[in-house]
Amino acid sequence: MIRRILLGAVLATAFLPAPAPAAAAADAPYDVLVFSKTAGFRHDSIAAGIQAVRELGAANSFTVTATENAADFNPTNLSRYEAVVFLNTTGDVLDATQQTAFESYIRAGGGYLGVHAAADTEYDWPFYGDLVGAWFASHPAIQQANVKVEDRAQAATAHLPQTWPRTDEWYNYRTNPRDTAHVLATLDESSYSGGGMGADHPHAWCKTLSAGRSFYTGGGHTVESYTDPAFRAHLLGGIRYAAGRSHADCRPEAGYTPLSTGWSQAGPGGFTSADNTLSSYGGMGLYWYSAKQFVNYSLKLDWKLAGDDNSGVFIGFPPSTDPWSAVNNGYEIQIDATDTPDRTTGSVYTFQGADAAARDAALNPPGEWNAYEIRVEGEHLQIFLNGVRINDFTNPDPVRSLAGHIGIQNHGDADHVSFRDIRIKELGGSTGGTGPVRGFANKCLDVDNGGTADGTKIQLWTCNGSGAQTWAITGQVWRNPQSGKCLDVAGGATANGTKVQLYTCNGSAAQNWVVQSDRTVRNPQSGRCLDVSEVKPDDGQQIHIWDCLAAANQLWTPPA
Repeated sequence: MIRRILLGAVLATAFLPAPAPAAAAADAPYDVLVFSKTAGFRHDSIAAGIQAVRELGAANSFTVTATENAADFNPTNLSRYEAVVFLNTTGDVLDATQQTAFESYIRAGGGYLGVHAAADTEYDWPFYGDLVGAWFASHPAIQQANVKVEDRAQAATAHLPQTWPRTDEWYNYRTNPRDTAHVLATLDESSYSGGGMGADHPHAWCKTLSAGRSFYTGGGHTVESYTDPAFRAHLLGGIRYAAGRSHADCRPEAGYTPLSTGWSQAGPGGFTSADNTLSSYGGMGLYWYSAKQFVNYSLKLDWKLAGDDNSGVFIGFPPSTDPWSAVNNGYEIQIDATDTPDRTTGSVYTFQGADAAARDAALNPPGEWNAYEIRVEGEHLQIFLNGVRINDFTNPDPVRSLAGHIGIQNHGDADHVSFRDIRIKELGGSTGGTGPVRGFANKCLDVDNGGTADGTKIQLWTCNGSGAQTWAITGQVWRNPQSGKCLDVAGGATANGTKVQLYTCNGSAAQNWVVQSDRTVRNPQSGRCLDVSEVKPDDGQQIHIWDCLAAANQLWTPPA
C-alpha cells in the first residue's frame, strides 16, 4: 500500500536499532536420509556429524535415518525422503543399479546435500560430478582460514558474517563450479597456507539439476565442526534448501556490479546500514540510486520482511527529491506479505499481479530472506523470485517507461524491511539508451536553458553533459529525464518547418521517433525528419521537422 506524503528530509545517517527479526515459521515435517558409506579414507567425525543432523532434525521438524547400506538406494526407499545427505562419503559407494535409482530420484525433484568428502566420491560417475559440482583435488593441513560469504540470502549462509573465520580442512577442487552452480562462499587463500585455486576458490554452493536441488559445503572434516553453532546452522540451511523447505536463487551468476555507493534519500525516514544490510525506518520515503539511470538491465537484490510489512522496488522513474514522483512516473515491484493480488509480493503494483501459484511455491515467509531478479529489456519486464519467474509484464502506458532510476522504499514506521546485496548487470541488445544525442557540427540536442515547461524550445547547442542534453530513448519515445517530458512535434503538425519542442509525455504520434539506418531520425506520423533549421551550426539553432534528405543537418547519433 502506498500513501501520499509531504516531501521530507534527505538521507538520514543516524543508526537506529533494527526491529527484532520475526521467528521463522516451522517447516512442514519431512524425512532425511544420511548416507556415510566409505570406500576410501574414513573420517572420524562421521559419528559426530550423524548425531548433529539428528539433533537438528529433532529441533526442526525432520526425521533422520542414517545408513551405510547402499541397498537403501532403490526407488521405493528413496521416495520416503525429501533429501539425502552424503556425509563424508569416499570412493565408489553405489553400484550401477543404485546410481540409476538415485539419479532418477534427483531428477524427479529430490534433494542432495554433500558434506566435505562427498566431493571425494564416485569419480567415474558423470551425473554425480554434475550433482556435487566439483571433485576433490587436494588439501593442506588443518588450520584456520577466512571463509568469505558471497550470498547471505540463502538459508545456509544468511546467519553468517561477511567474513567467517573457522578451523577445518580446506579442499582444493579439480574444477571451479561457478559456471554451473551459484557460489555462496569462497576461501580467502591469503588467510591460510596451501590454497590451490587462486583468487576465486569456491567453498560452498547450491544448484538445481532437472527438478532436483543440490547443496555442497567443503566444511565438516573435524569433529569440532559439528558442535559449532554457526556450522550447524550452515548445515541446517543446506538441508532445508535440499528438502525444498527453504527457497533460493541457485542459478549461476556472473557479471554483476554492486551498487554500494551513489544513493540518495527522498522523503522522510530512511535506511540504517549495518553488516552490509539496509534496514528501513519511518517513511514514506525512497532510497534511490541517483548516480545513473538504466535502460536494459538485470537488477538483483535480497530482501526480508519482519512480519506483515510493506515495501517495494521502484524502477523507471525520473530524478526527483519527491518519493511520490516514483509512484506517479515509474513502476513498483511490490513486497508485501498480504494484500490484494495486484498489490502483494511479486506484483507490478496496481498494474499486474504475480502468478500466484508460482510465487507461493517460491516464496520464503517473513523472517527469512528472499531474492529478486528484476529484468528489464526495452519495455518488457520479468520478475524472478528465488530463481522462479513469477511475473511477465509489458509496459502498457506510453507516458511511462521502464527505463530510468531504481530505488527501494521505506514505507512507514510500522513497516520493517531489510535489503542486502543490491547489484546490477547492464544487458546488451539495447532498444534504446540514455545520454546525449549528437548531431550537426558535433553539437547536441538540447532543451533551451534546461527548461521544463511545455513548449520549451529544442535546439542545437555545444555538448556540455548537462541534464538539458540527456535523453532516455526507449522504443520510439525520447524522454528528457531532467524534466520528465518528451521530444514532441508542436501541435502534432506534419508540415515542413514545424518546430520540435519539449512536451508532457502523452503517447501520441507526435512523440514517436525512429532512427533510420542512414542516421536520420524520422517522425512516422509526418514522414519527416529531425532537422537543424537553416543548416546552421550556431548554438541556439531551432530544431524542426523537414523532408528526409540525409543531409548533414539531419544526421544524429543517439546514445547506445
